[in-house]
Amino acid sequence: MSKQSYRVCFCFRRRFKMTVAQAPEDVKNLFEMYSENGLMNADGLHKFLVEYQKEDETTTNDAQKIIDGSKHLPKNGLHVEAFFRHLFSDTNSPQVSLGVHHDMNAPLSHYFIFTGHNSYLTGNQLNSDCSDVPIINALKRGVRVIELDIWPNSEKDDVHVLHGGTLTAPVTLLKCLSSIKEYAFVSSDFPVVITLEDHLTPDLQAKAANMITETLGDILFTPGPEVFKEFPSLETLKKRIIISTKPPKDYTEAKEDKDKENDSKSDKADDEVAMKKAEPHENKPKQKKAPEYKRLIAIHAGKPKGGLDECLEVDPEKVRRLSLSELELEKAAETHGKQIVRFTQRNMLRVYPKGIRVDSSNYNPMIAWLHGAQMVAFNMQGCDKHLWLMHGMFKANGQCGYVKKPDLLLNTNEIFDPEVKHSEKTILKVTVYLGEGWYYDFDHTHFDSYSPPDFYVKVGIAGVPADKQMTKSKIVEDSWVPSWNQEFEFHLTMPQLALLRIKVHEYDMSKKDDFAGQTCLPVSEIRSGIRAVPLMDKKGDKYNNVKLLMRFEFTNPS
Repeated sequence: MSKQSYRVCFCFRRRFKMTVAQAPEDVKNLFEMYSENGLMNADGLHKFLVEYQKEDETTTNDAQKIIDGSKHLPKNGLHVEAFFRHLFSDTNSPQVSLGVHHDMNAPLSHYFIFTGHNSYLTGNQLNSDCSDVPIINALKRGVRVIELDIWPNSEKDDVHVLHGGTLTAPVTLLKCLSSIKEYAFVSSDFPVVITLEDHLTPDLQAKAANMITETLGDILFTPGPEVFKEFPSLETLKKRIIISTKPPKDYTEAKEDKDKENDSKSDKADDEVAMKKAEPHENKPKQKKAPEYKRLIAIHAGKPKGGLDECLEVDPEKVRRLSLSELELEKAAETHGKQIVRFTQRNMLRVYPKGIRVDSSNYNPMIAWLHGAQMVAFNMQGCDKHLWLMHGMFKANGQCGYVKKPDLLLNTNEIFDPEVKHSEKTILKVTVYLGEGWYYDFDHTHFDSYSPPDFYVKVGIAGVPADKQMTKSKIVEDSWVPSWNQEFEFHLTMPQLALLRIKVHEYDMSKKDDFAGQTCLPVSEIRSGIRAVPLMDKKGDKYNNVKLLMRFEFTNPS
């Protein structure tokens, strides 16, 4: 390399590698406050962690371990650059790392559950392949509810999983069950629920029951002969797989019911589009029920005949699961908000995407969570902003796939009214200092062919309508290591359901701004102080290097 080339390379590297000179003034001032003679010893670092970072459990020994872990430094303290680098390290996470810390001894209905929709699809809802791969990926990410649509194969002698009435290529039920068994508990010990959309005749229901029993073995949860008066607790269901579907009927009885009902009132219907599905064995005579299939069902599903009042009726003698499309829920919420909340205190509510989402997009989950819906079913194979919210919600509670619902949604003495605006509970102040890592994780011409990128940050809240807000930083031009130093303030009425959204874009004058990373954090688990916030790609996978340095502060409203 020539001297001239080396100078160009060295100068360019200085433009994308973070240095202590770029450290925010807040960081430099804090170092001065907690250090002596240019070094922050264990006592000073401990004091900083407890007083400023609000890490009350931290000890002086913990502080010394941080110092000992810093490379090429004296063991008696951190200099300012090492202090800055510690704040910007992966160990300084923005989220509490307590593992599973919610009470897991409550009934299953007391939790939001990480739930998939048509979990076997690799792409769109019309002609993509069906496979066990998306099921495996979902379980690895922490999804706890897997949906399978089960149909007779073309020879009517085996059970396939596919999206009926479409061109999706099938996968066998046996293959899906085998993969569920293998990967069910790789990310969490808490139960996996398989929701079956059953289009089988009784003989194939019996065959499916045999497959389920033989494949899952001892980890299959089989209820007693009585219907539950209350769902079991999560703690008692650890390492178990649960089946949820409609109890089987005689084939002809089920067909007569289907003929009488409008498509929009079926469990898989949609308010706008009814996707006509082929009905197997239409001319077969009446067949016997499959008792072995019925015995496997732990969570009974179904929609009672009648209107919303009948659907949302609470039976003190038994619990059940109800399914509503996103549009059905929106309409029901307008007139029956408190009834939905009351229903979900004991029973399960599953919400699923409307039928016209053939691209496997998703909907805003907040209205469902606000009404206590446990199973907010999402297409996990996409990469839309609503899926980022779903990922954010289930980063809570050790990413175990279950998040305890706020107490106000569970209070049976005073039913929560989703329509009522509540008083302000807390103020979250968010400072975005700077960012780095794009130079290492993106092609150097990804954002602009001839100059460094022009980054800006969007910070906002997803939550109840009163808390919803999105703000935007200034644009920092021509920098791989942008420094914004901007503060944003959010007044929250329901921080228990609030998610902090963070997105970075690269400004482009001639076309749509480029995506440059995102993350979503549950506000209830954000740690105060200055934190390193790693960013994710569109699919929710963490970048190797891209992160932001941010500060979080919670204050009480005046």
